[in-house]
Amino acid sequence: MEILNNIWLSLNTPNMDLLNIIAIPSTILEYFIMMLLFIYLTNISSNVKQKIIYIVSMSFISLFTMTFIKNPFNIFINYIMTILLACLIFKPTIIKGLICSVLSLFILNLIGILIINPYITIFNIDSNTLNTVPIYRIGYIFTVYFLAFIIVLILKYKNLNLDLSDDEIIDKKNRIIIILNLSFGILAIILQSVTLFYYVDRLPVIITFLSFISLLAYFAFSIYSFTRIVKLILTTNKLQSEEEYNRSLKILHDSVRGFKHDFDNIVTTIGGYIKTNDMKGLKDYYSELVDDCQKVNNLYLLNPEVINNDGIYNLLTKKYQEAIQKGIKVNMTFLLDLNKLHMKIYEFARILGILLDNAIEASSECDEKIINLDFREDSKNSRQLVIVENTYKDKNIDTEKIFEKGVSSKENHSGIGLFEVRKLIKKNNNLNLFTSKNDKFFSEQLEIYY
Repeated sequence: MEILNNIWLSLNTPNMDLLNIIAIPSTILEYFIMMLLFIYLTNISSNVKQKIIYIVSMSFISLFTMTFIKNPFNIFINYIMTILLACLIFKPTIIKGLICSVLSLFILNLIGILIINPYITIFNIDSNTLNTVPIYRIGYIFTVYFLAFIIVLILKYKNLNLDLSDDEIIDKKNRIIIILNLSFGILAIILQSVTLFYYVDRLPVIITFLSFISLLAYFAFSIYSFTRIVKLILTTNKLQSEEEYNRSLKILHDSVRGFKHDFDNIVTTIGGYIKTNDMKGLKDYYSELVDDCQKVNNLYLLNPEVINNDGIYNLLTKKYQEAIQKGIKVNMTFLLDLNKLHMKIYEFARILGILLDNAIEASSECDEKIINLDFREDSKNSRQLVIVENTYKDKNIDTEKIFEKGVSSKENHSGIGLFEVRKLIKKNNNLNLFTSKNDKFFSEQLEIYY
């Protein structure tokens, strides 16, 4: 009986030692729920190793800051580290990671805000008692985590998540605006959390309610603004794609009309070579005819239904037109579904843009100006291939040194492009770039494994 009385006394009176012990399992539980919220909101794939690393790392950081750093500074550090580690370990896109991390914190804090005032009212306690008496602290923590876990189950079984699959198309300016907006949101959550937790017993219920409504309105408006920005950028890209496609269609139409108009002359000319048995002349004529046919074929491939990503379509049409204007012959094969690309489209566009710029510049200096582009699926080796091949002038080019920072075979060039390509390749463990050359062509083969 005396043991039970001692236990009850420890639980029902201020006891910081016991609270410090309770903090260990409650911290682990908190970050377990935070992790689940983040995973289900992002709908991102994760393995057991990633989950364990996140929970252990954040629990250690939280317990460390709680022990050695005073309130509320430890809360600032914990929230920032929660977001950073979630993005580093689970590797979502930057915007998606930030939004879902902030929303996870937001959900937990809103639950806390909603129940803290009724909780202290029901038990007739103040904020100091809540923070120092174990039994009230345990009850409050259990209630918050129980409600948060119910939300986790709803997200899981109702398959509710934020569809942010198009966030990579956001330009740098809008990306900065969104990140700043989210940063202010994090600050608002921290300040609300600290204020309500320490002064809730001095605040009327209406203030608590208004605090909840203001936070909810802020995040609802932020998410709405974000979706509007994405839709606007998508619409702009669609319009640009349609403009490029219309331009390609006009050129294609003119080329087909030209072929139709000259068809009889083409057949007659071929017949003339055959009648005189001039096989050399026929071969030369056929070679020139094939070149014109290849131009028409390229224009047919420059179709948003074939190149099924607006950003990549715009990039390829722009580079194609640039190459044609410089008198470069472009041969292209496109047999790749960009909707099933096994890398971030933003990084893919950066790499492809740099490789095309280099190919155009190198081939434009040659007597024979040729670029061969090949986009295809290599299912046998579980990879996707992008091959950029071009004629080049400097046969002594070092295929290793060109990837070093500041190294370029061109005068007045920074040599930063291929250095950035190598950084992106190293960043992703499923990418490889194989560089080769022969007497005629310099080749870059991007390999995307899955």
